[in-house]
Amino acid sequence: MAKPGYGKRSAPGQQARTRDDFWLLPTRERYVAGFVDHLPDGAAMSVKQLAKQLPLYGQQAIGTALNALSVAGHLRRVRCSVGAGDETRWVFRTFWSRTAHDNEWWNTYLATENASQTAAPAPDTAPPPWVPDEEPPPPAGPENPPPAEQAPEPTAVPQQRTPPQTPTAEPAPLTRGATPSPAYLALARLGRNDHRLGLSADDCTTLEPLATQWLDRGITLDYLTNALTAGLPAQVDSPVGLIRRRLIDKLPPRLPATESTPADNPIPTRRILVECTDCGRPGQPEALPDGLCRPCHQTHTTAGDTTPDLTQISAVKAHMANLRTLLKPV
Repeated sequence: MAKPGYGKRSAPGQQARTRDDFWLLPTRERYVAGFVDHLPDGAAMSVKQLAKQLPLYGQQAIGTALNALSVAGHLRRVRCSVGAGDETRWVFRTFWSRTAHDNEWWNTYLATENASQTAAPAPDTAPPPWVPDEEPPPPAGPENPPPAEQAPEPTAVPQQRTPPQTPTAEPAPLTRGATPSPAYLALARLGRNDHRLGLSADDCTTLEPLATQWLDRGITLDYLTNALTAGLPAQVDSPVGLIRRRLIDKLPPRLPATESTPADNPIPTRRILVECTDCGRPGQPEALPDGLCRPCHQTHTTAGDTTPDLTQISAVKAHMANLRTLLKPV
């Protein structure tokens, strides 16, 4: 099985499984397709993992078979953006369909899947269904006294002459907000990534406004961290001084907002990108017919021959039509 969020995903609109599935495919592709079709959702679909489970073929043969299955309309590899804000990451999935579909069907389905991913609501924080919302109270009896609201009012206790001891309290929290800002967290993580840049809490609070200026100009946290940690000397005597100087000297310019993308009408973010089954190049579904980019599609179509003979192509098509006629049930 793949990591959570990765692996195989079954596409809708599939016919019931029969013994004649994939019977028009060559032997190798039929062998790989039958194995993939019986894998559960979430199974690993990388060439390396499939080659470990299929002893008859190596990684190169499995990759070629997956390319053929993509052209035949059985699978599409995609990249899905999950999360929001600083937690956004890309996961890699393979949509599989036992029933072959053409490019128009796949483009429509992936567009629908992209729309559902973009408009997905925030994760529900309600407890799982197997956890009851509230444990029912036990029946009242001699062993179980009634609940507090049914118990009589307790009598007032006179004030004790000995003052109560003050419990040992934990140190008072910092005056800063309960949730640190992204700039503060980025500065605090520098010392954990590189011991030469260990900053104290006061240092992070002092440098936080300078780091916030970077983030206000559209700089990501990874870019900020790389700019502060690149090319460090062998020994850093004053980490706070070095970080302050880099935050001031390397402050990126503020880019003006373009007129083509006004703030009130932003371009929607595409959360699903189709990936070339052969080389892994990402793109929109319309730009990758048969799940292959243009160079890989041309290579797969011509099979290394840039000037195919039209006579040979016609002969191959006639031969395939004759085979389909012979395979039809009488």
